[in-house]
Parts: sequence; structure tokens; C-alpha cells
Amino acid sequence: MFNAIVIDKSAQQYHCQLTTLTESELPQGDVLVEVLYSTINYKDALAITGKSPVVRQFPMIPGIDFVARVADSQHPDYQSGQLVILNGWGVGEKHWGGLAQKARVNGDWLVPLPQAFSPKTAMAIGTAGYTAMLCVMALERHGITPQSGPVLVTGAAGGVGSIAVTLLAKLGYEAIALSGRVAQQQDFLLELGASEVIPRSELEGAGKPLAKERWAGVIDVVGSHVLANACASTQYGGAVAACGLAGGMDLPASVAPFILRGVSLLGVDSVMCPRPLRLEAWQRLARDLDMTKLEQIYHQISLAEVPAMAEQLLAGQVRGRVIVDVNGD
Repeated sequence: MFNAIVIDKSAQQYHCQLTTLTESELPQGDVLVEVLYSTINYKDALAITGKSPVVRQFPMIPGIDFVARVADSQHPDYQSGQLVILNGWGVGEKHWGGLAQKARVNGDWLVPLPQAFSPKTAMAIGTAGYTAMLCVMALERHGITPQSGPVLVTGAAGGVGSIAVTLLAKLGYEAIALSGRVAQQQDFLLELGASEVIPRSELEGAGKPLAKERWAGVIDVVGSHVLANACASTQYGGAVAACGLAGGMDLPASVAPFILRGVSLLGVDSVMCPRPLRLEAWQRLARDLDMTKLEQIYHQISLAEVPAMAEQLLAGQVRGRVIVDVNGD
């Protein structure tokens, strides 16, 4: 028997609750793991609350990532006792996820826990930090360097944003943090290494096809008008890495930044990202993330606190990362 957060749906009701399951109820997979920590990401919050159709089948254990100890493996790359990480691959959407004390998954979805990280540290980074690293890598591949100019990070006080700011600062970039909560989060973001904190209102609403050139690169988790205006303010030859939709899935933009300034819009997907890029991202996190900043970025809750925390996250009341001790009270 083990504890899990389970989402279910009937004709009358969508509900999420902490319940007890048996190992025999777990879905198919060649690796059985004992989960140590999971997290709540924006996608998890949407799934738990039912605010967006993230869950593809019911019942579902949410949780798009976890760090775990292998209990039993039929996969050649993993042995009992090994520590592993999972990010994405439809887990928590189509396949039971990490907000439980046990999981059974496809071993091809796992990566070994880097020696630089403890299990708790790995989930303090989690999918949000791994996604932030993928965004940084995408900008680097486009040729953006600290010498190119400032890099804007939208949703900077959230999970992806806070780690993106920390990474950029460690790598020598001038990170400009955009937040809808400047009064509450300015000190926090400056401590993470932001050179400037600007209000989200500067990029909200309908904007011009082209605006003053302000930054060489952008890491965007918001989408919609914020992404459109960020593109319009990107310098000639710059790049925008888009990885989120907290502000909406639409993109009310013009082609002007792309055809008149040569701006590139780079899509960053963490869910189906190929294994070599995953391994590179985690290796880079071990090297390039200022670990002294993590204590400021995350806080820890139990499984029982997950549903309420999901509501707070969607309401914009959560700063940084939330890790879930699935075995704690």
C-alpha cells in the first residue's frame, strides 16, 4: 500500500484527493521506483485543479517529475538502489506521475541523478530548472553570449524564471527580471542576480509591431501579449526562447520583429526533449547553477498539502519552487 494524489472525473465532478493504492494498480513499465520527492509545476497545478485539460485519461496520479530510488528494474541501464530523475514524457498527463510514494515507468524516460545533487536538491531544480537550462542552451546555440546584451526573463519569480535568472547571473549575463509582483519580489530577484526588475505591465496589452530595442535574448514563460511585446523589443539578430503559456496560448504578434530585425523565436519543449539534450541540461545545471541560491528558491510541503498549493500557484501566490516530500507528514 502507498499514498498518492489521485485525480478522477465523473459526469458530475472533477476531483482530486489523497488516497491509498496498491502496487498492483500501477500502470505498466519496466522500472518500479520508490519516489523520494516530487514537485508542483504550473502544469501540475492545471491538472490538479482541472483549470485546463492537461489530464488525458482518468484516474490519474499527477506530477510531471520526480526523483526516486529504483526498487526493481527490467531495464538494462538501471539497477535496484540506483537514484534516478524523471521529467516529462507525458507522466502526470497520460501515465501515472510522481505525486505518489511509488511509480512504475518506462526506463527510457529516466536519467541518472547527477552526483552533484542530493535527491532534494534535484527536485528543488526539477522540471522548472531543467526547462530553464534548456532555454539558456537554446539561446547559446543561437549565438547569444553575455557580450550580446541583456536577457529578459518573464515570470521571473516563478519556478522556471527564478532558476533562469540564477543561471544567467552565474554565467555572466545581465538578467532583466519581469514580474507582476515587483513590490513583493524585487529584493528576492535582485538577490538571485537580476540586474533590474521591471513590472509586467510594461509588456502587457496590445503593443506596437516594433518597439525600442532593449534586450538581446528572452526567456519567456508567459506567452500571449507579453511574448509578442518581448519579441517586438528584442535587438537585431536576437532570440526569444519560449517555453510557457501562463498568460495564454495565443500570440497576438506581427511578423515585423522576425523579418525586419532578424529576431528568432525558439520553441523549447521539456516534455519530449531527446535524451542527449536532457543529459546535457542536467550536467550543465550541476556546473552552472549557483547552488547557494537554491535555499531561497524552494520550500517544501507534504502530499496532503498539494491540492491547496495548486490553487495558490495558479493564483500567483507562490514564489520559486515547491517540492513535495511524498513520504513526509
